[in-house]
Amino acid sequence: MEQRDKEKSIEDLYHDVQAYLDTRIAHTRLYLLEKTSKIFADLVTNATVVVCFVLAFLFGTVTLAFFLSDILGSFTRGFGCVAAIYLFLALLVYWTKDKFIEKAIINFTIRNYFNKLADKDEEEQKI
Repeated sequence: MEQRDKEKSIEDLYHDVQAYLDTRIAHTRLYLLEKTSKIFADLVTNATVVVCFVLAFLFGTVTLAFFLSDILGSFTRGFGCVAAIYLFLALLVYWTKDKFIEKAIINFTIRNYFNKLADKDEEEQKI
């Protein structure tokens, strides 16, 4: 009878391990789905914000060009001044990108990642 109890306990252990593995696989799938959903939502909202900023910038640029055209008396001069401003800004960014811009973007990205990680930890602790 003792042999039968051992076989039953080994069989129970096998089923428990199988159930545990199935639960871990399901948990991992849900975890990955949650992460993918958050990344997708973050991409969509950030893309929407970027598109809105680009459109505002574009219309602001055209408005500035027309304003300068009225002041200078020529569309060519107004749009040329705006082009010169952009050329100056492009050169400024090119010369300062290594010292300031890339570091600022890297720091912003890292800070944003760790803030989201901290928010997730806080949510898990509440549960």
